[in-house]
Amino acid sequence: MYSYEDRTKAVKLYIKYDLCAADTIRELGYPSYKMLLRWYKEFEETGSLHKRHMRSPKYTLEQMQDAVSYYLEHGRNISRTVRAVGYPSREILRGWIDELAPGKRKARIKRSAVVKFSKEQKKDAVIELCTREEPAATVADRLGTSRYSLYKWKKELLSEEAVNMSEPGKPKLSDGKEALLTEIDSLRKQIYRQQMELDILNKAAEIIKKDQGIDPRKLANKEKTSLIDALRMKYPLNELLRMTGLPKSSYFYQKEAQIRPDKYVALRTEVKKVFDDNQSRYGYRRVHAIIKRRGNTISEKVIRRIMEEEQLVVPCKKKRRYSSYKGEISPAVENLISRDFHADAPNIKWLTDLTEFHIPAGKVYLSPVIDCFDGMAVSWTIGTSPDAELVNTMLDDAICNLADGEHPIVHSDRGCHYRWPGWILRMEKAQLTRSMSKKGCSPDNSACEGFFGRLKNEMFYCRSWKGVSIDQFIDELDSYLRWYNEKRIKMSLRSMSPVAYRRSIGLAA
Repeated sequence: MYSYEDRTKAVKLYIKYDLCAADTIRELGYPSYKMLLRWYKEFEETGSLHKRHMRSPKYTLEQMQDAVSYYLEHGRNISRTVRAVGYPSREILRGWIDELAPGKRKARIKRSAVVKFSKEQKKDAVIELCTREEPAATVADRLGTSRYSLYKWKKELLSEEAVNMSEPGKPKLSDGKEALLTEIDSLRKQIYRQQMELDILNKAAEIIKKDQGIDPRKLANKEKTSLIDALRMKYPLNELLRMTGLPKSSYFYQKEAQIRPDKYVALRTEVKKVFDDNQSRYGYRRVHAIIKRRGNTISEKVIRRIMEEEQLVVPCKKKRRYSSYKGEISPAVENLISRDFHADAPNIKWLTDLTEFHIPAGKVYLSPVIDCFDGMAVSWTIGTSPDAELVNTMLDDAICNLADGEHPIVHSDRGCHYRWPGWILRMEKAQLTRSMSKKGCSPDNSACEGFFGRLKNEMFYCRSWKGVSIDQFIDELDSYLRWYNEKRIKMSLRSMSPVAYRRSIGLAA
């Protein structure tokens, strides 16, 4: 995230300022307090900082240039570019365009409506004009009007005051002047408070990455302390405490907590390793299960907080689902599963379906058989065409895994592959029972749909498959399915993989 030079500069400035993190962050604008303490601790122990980045960027420079070039050559349309190249998000692409092709991004120009000012607003504008410490044109730009209008409002206001003063029973000019000065003083205090609120909101967006509309009083005490430290050179401490609603004792408690050493240094390293070893596919529950299995007793909340602080997030993206429905080719059969996907033993209930993967090199189709007992993929076939051979071969392989006397129910949707004569003949020969979902009712086969969703979230989505051939993708998909059966843990299986779970209860060697 930060270069070696940036980190070294921050540590040296931290030492120069007598280990004052607030002054260091305020001058440099980075990093977070905990990150600065970790850098300092590493510098104290080793005498230097590591030069190698902990994490590589998500996209290469070549990918960035390709996306920007497509944008410039195809009508400068951000949405079209994202759909065509398959990455990144619109916001990230806008940043790439501004960085690699400054001034080339097409921007929409919105015409603002004519602003009408009330009498009170005009009066406030005249007061600011009279008490200004900057040119009248700057005041006019800030208020959204013209310099000519400001002086026109001033002339009208002074004329009204002169008329009121000349009428009987009205206060004298000196009294009106005192009231105006009092109002000016009140406005200055109000502007001071509003400026403080604005600075707090800006610092919240800059330091702790909060939206500018956040209520400072709803922040955590740790976050409030960070804001106060960043603004103490500009505003008194008591006023900042009052604006954020933070008690003084809580503020100094957080200050003391910031300089304590991090007791989870070793655990952070272990969490990162578990997350990286599983290709960023595990959330905090599975990471906690693996660490607990290694003998480290730690709260699940601690794992969740560490992953949030280290930005260890499982990528997730939704795509449209492939449909194999081609009409009523043969009579549909009854839904015997009735959304009851529980099985007390293997090879009682099987689920199957077909899903599509669309990559730049072409389309790939996966046809698996899933056992309801533990979610294991009993067999699967992968090909480039969703034809009868793909599903029939998968069924033949699954039948070979059955022992004598095992005749499971095979549940599918109403796709044409499960209504062709070849599929029906194989089912009857193996004495398997057919079951089908209702037309267009995906919840009837939700367990299989859930398998596809986990597979695509963990292996397919949020990755660029540009330059990957069909054969390479098939090998990658096959490797994932083997990892899914043999290593991927499931919380419902006592934090074990399907294969390990079957071994633990004596159903597999």
